[in-house]
Formats: sequence, structure tokens, C-alpha cells
Amino acid sequence: MKDCVTDERVGEAAERDHSSFTESPTAFPEERSASLPAKGLSVSALAIATAACGGGDSGGGSAPPTGSSSGGTVTPPPPTVLKPATDEAAARFALRAAFSAPIGSISNLKDRGYEPWLDGQMSASNDQTAEQFFQSRGFDDITTDQFFFNRRIGDYMIWSQLMSRGSEVRKRAALALSEFFVVSLNSVSITWRSQAIGEYWDILNRRAFGNFRDLLEDITLNPAMGVFLNTRGNRKANPSTGRVPDENYGREVMQLFSIGLFELNVDGTQRTDGSGNPIPTYSNDDVTGISKAFTGYDFDFDGIGYTPNPRNPNNQIPDVEYVRRPMTADPAKWQRPRTQSEHSAEEKAFLGTVIPAGTGAAETLRLTLDAIFQHPNVGPFFGKQMIQRLVTSNPSLQYVQRVAQTFNDNGSGVRGDLRAVFTAILMDEEALDPAGLTNPMFGKLREPMVRYAQWGRTFDVSSVNGNWDIGDTSSNSTALGQAPLRSPSVFNFFRPGYIPAGSQAAANNLLAPEFQLVNETSVAGYVNFMEGVIGGTGRFGRDVKASYSGELPIAHQSDALLDRLDLVLAGGQLTQNTRDVIKAALDDITVTETSDDATKLRRIHIGVMLVMASNDYMVQK
Repeated sequence: MKDCVTDERVGEAAERDHSSFTESPTAFPEERSASLPAKGLSVSALAIATAACGGGDSGGGSAPPTGSSSGGTVTPPPPTVLKPATDEAAARFALRAAFSAPIGSISNLKDRGYEPWLDGQMSASNDQTAEQFFQSRGFDDITTDQFFFNRRIGDYMIWSQLMSRGSEVRKRAALALSEFFVVSLNSVSITWRSQAIGEYWDILNRRAFGNFRDLLEDITLNPAMGVFLNTRGNRKANPSTGRVPDENYGREVMQLFSIGLFELNVDGTQRTDGSGNPIPTYSNDDVTGISKAFTGYDFDFDGIGYTPNPRNPNNQIPDVEYVRRPMTADPAKWQRPRTQSEHSAEEKAFLGTVIPAGTGAAETLRLTLDAIFQHPNVGPFFGKQMIQRLVTSNPSLQYVQRVAQTFNDNGSGVRGDLRAVFTAILMDEEALDPAGLTNPMFGKLREPMVRYAQWGRTFDVSSVNGNWDIGDTSSNSTALGQAPLRSPSVFNFFRPGYIPAGSQAAANNLLAPEFQLVNETSVAGYVNFMEGVIGGTGRFGRDVKASYSGELPIAHQSDALLDRLDLVLAGGQLTQNTRDVIKAALDDITVTETSDDATKLRRIHIGVMLVMASNDYMVQK
């Protein structure tokens, strides 16, 4: 990516100088981080985009440097470190890799370069897990007036995670993984349901930059997944009653969590038979065979105690720990212990693998997950969807192939190295090519929950009561139309192959997954929701407040304020026409350096609202 790092002329027409906003980078910078005017402002003029975007072909990379020789010995040159040439290029990279682009991160990125910055962020652990959040707020306790064992406080936890603390890059990857390995709080009917989904989130964070095979095993045995897709309590066949193993998880682990419906080439295209038809990856017999492998598991209640329900002493509440343990196939550890296993002892045949009859549960699970993990579809199937979540809806075949090859081999002979995969996605020449700014096939619609998390981190939000009492944001008429960890089904909020009918995207055969969330109701709902939270009003603005401390000192300078918002929110993507409309709205309010904070905040709120409602912001390039 020579043009991205060495040619200062690249992108001059689209990128502006924000050198006036320089601050000292920190080791782990978090940007510091309310209502619209009654007149002179039309939000509809900057409504959400109605045509989808995607990803184009890659640009060329720079040639490797040559070494020098002395006395016949070749001295290899130091490795070239790719660095963003502008603040805007750095901001766009940060907004793909994380949720926000604080000024400190922009400076740090430019100084260190893309990969060193990314490597440092990936190495950072989260400073508070979901489990620690629940414990710190007393949500693991059973008291007379608090019934957190049966309340849906998972929303508090996940918004706390997305909007504050810890490694943004790790959490951004974990959120993308949550849309691939889907578990939904909506359907986890279990005592301590929020703590169960919290453990699932902690798994995604722990394994985000580990190995795919380990992640696959952890989610398979997770109690929330066990409830969501019926692995928990799945019993072996009983010929006398006609009972057969539940096929739900066996089907979905193949269809959605690993290999997909049809055989793929390494570039993600479908393989075809001699008649040009796609080749199914599995049959009903494969589903029947693999479903036997996931029998005999239930919650691990070994050593779990009980507390009487304060409002109904006849009802005993188990300790929370059981929802955080992997499920077990040892019937002696179940809530109602048994001596006989419920794991199927039958032969299990699927995906060309045969597990002999009599093989135990642990060995069966190992062989089953190994067979899935080694399937050639996993790299392109998983890799393309992670590209779609982070970079572009329509990656080129070459982009998908490069990522899939990294999944297959990280360069050291290791398969499934997620750290290498996410690095390959974010560092690919197609992702870094500045030509993507003007390529109508490149980019993606920002998901509503990602926009909201970005607002929170960009403007340093905090929770007044410490609970992050935001709640369920699923309503498309009064909220975001999307809530993290609350997918309406196992198929996520949208399908990776979705194309909006009758759209410009459809006319150009472009995928636009996130547009499955977009309709007239959701457009208005998002604008109304963001107007309230930006100004700190309404149901969703009561507890979570933004400081806008970085914007207050320049609020009297509308040009400087707009430049800053364009940079940290949109990565410098606002067109001149959009900037002109927003600036006119900002200038409609008289603000001087000596104006009170309320007046300055009014201008800031307008600027943030209009940027985040504009087409230029909505489509991430």
C-alpha cells in the first residue's frame, strides 16, 4: 500500500488537514469523549442512505525493498512499517478495527504504524469481564428486593462493555463473532439468564484472538448455547419411545457456525458439479449422524448450593456459578444426578468422518469438532463474513482468498489462528487502499449498535448510577432497531447474502447485509433515538451521559468543531455538500468563546446529530 503510506498527495481531494487537533498519545488512549434547534434544521435532509454499498477490487501493494550486500553476505533490510499518511486514514483504520477513533489513537497510529498499533491493541486484555461487572454491581446476589437471577440485566452488561473500558479492538472482534456464533438473550430461558449470556460474551473476548477450534469447543459447551440450540438435555435415541437426538445444534454448527450450505472454493465462490449446480456440504444423513455427537450434556451442578427465593421460600435458587461452567457429559454432576450416560453409543457418520460405536462423549466431541474445523469451507465461509462485519460488504474474490489462506495457515503452519485472520482482514491491501473512498462498490452500512457504541466512546460517556441502565434497544420505532446479543434468531440480525429488492444495490448485484434492518420506521426511530441520547434526554438518555469535553473548547469555532466531528466520527468522509449543510445549522446558533456551556453544548449536539444522521457517515468507507 505505497500510496497509503508514502504519497502525501493521495486523497488530497477527499481528506482535510486536521493538524490543529493534536494531542499526546497514550499507551491505551480513550478519547474523551444533548437537543436540536427549534428552527433552521431539517434532519430529513441528511437521512439514512437508501442505497447499499460494497467492496471493490484491491489496489496494488508496494514492492518489497531490496537488501544490501557486503563481501557476499546479504543483509536483509529492516521491515517496512506501513503508516497512515493522514489523520483521516488513521481514523478510518481505527473505526474498522475498534469502535472509535480518539485523537490519541490517531496520533499513536500515525507514529507507530498500522500493524504495531493493531498488535498492541490485540495484546491488551479487557480490564473488566462480564462476570466482574455483575459481581461489582451486586447482580450475583439474591436479596429480598433484588431478583437479578431472573432479570434481563444482560443489556446493562453489554453496553458497559461496548461503551467503556478495556481493549476496543478485542471487543470489536468479539461483537463481530457474536454475529457469527449467535446466541440471543431473547431466547435463553434459564435462571441467571443474563449471567449466562455474560459468560458467552466473556468466551468471545477470551478467544477473539486465539484459535477457532478452541472457540468452537467453548461455545459448544456453553450453557447459554446449550439452552439456545437445545444441546443441554439432548439425549440419546430410545427405540422403545421413538425418541431421537435433537438435531438443532448439529445442523446449525454446520450451516451457520463453520461450513455453510454449499462447498466453496478458497475465494468464497461456490463449487459446482458437472451440471453447474452448487454442491451441498452436508445431507440429512450427515445431520442425523452429527446430532448423535452432541447428546448427553447438561449443566454442571457439582458443588452448587441453593438459596431460598426471598419471595417464595419453597423455590430454591441455585448458585450462579453453574451458568458459567462448561456443560458436562458426566451424569453424576447433573442437577438430578444419574449413573447412566445419555450420550449416544451408536456409530456416528458425517462429513466423511466415522466415529466408531462405543466412543465416549469427550472423545466423540474432539473428533467431531476436529472434523468440522478441518473442513476446507471454514476459512472462506468464516473469513468473508468477518470481512463483511468489519470492512466491506462486497470484498473481492482475491481479498476473501487471502484471508481464507491465512485461516488455513498463519505462516507458521497453524490453522485457525484468529489473531492472524483479523490482522489479515484489517491489514489487507484492499482494506487500506485509499481508492476505496471513491469506489461505490467498497464499504458497508454501519450497524446501529456500532454507531451507538461509537458515540459513547467518542464522547466519553459515563453511567450516572453505574449500572449502564440503557436497556433493550431492539425497537425499530423508538430505539436502534438492534440490540447486541439480542438477535431475533440464530440467523443474526441480517443475512450475509442479503440484497435489498428493487434497490440500486440489487441492480448492481451488490450484497448489503445491514440494509435488512433499514426501513421507513427504523430510519425515523434511529434519528429520534440519537437525538435523545446525544442531548441526554428521554428514556435512553437518563443514565448514560456524554461529556463532550474535547468539543467544548472549540464550540465557538464552527469550522474547527465540524473538522473534529468529521474526523473522529466519519474519518474525514463528509462531502463538501454535507459539510455546508451542517455548518449552516451550526452557524444558526450564535456561540462565542465566552458563551455558557449550555449554549456551546447546543451547537455540539446539533453537529453530532447531523453528522451521525448523514449518508456520508452511515456508509463506512
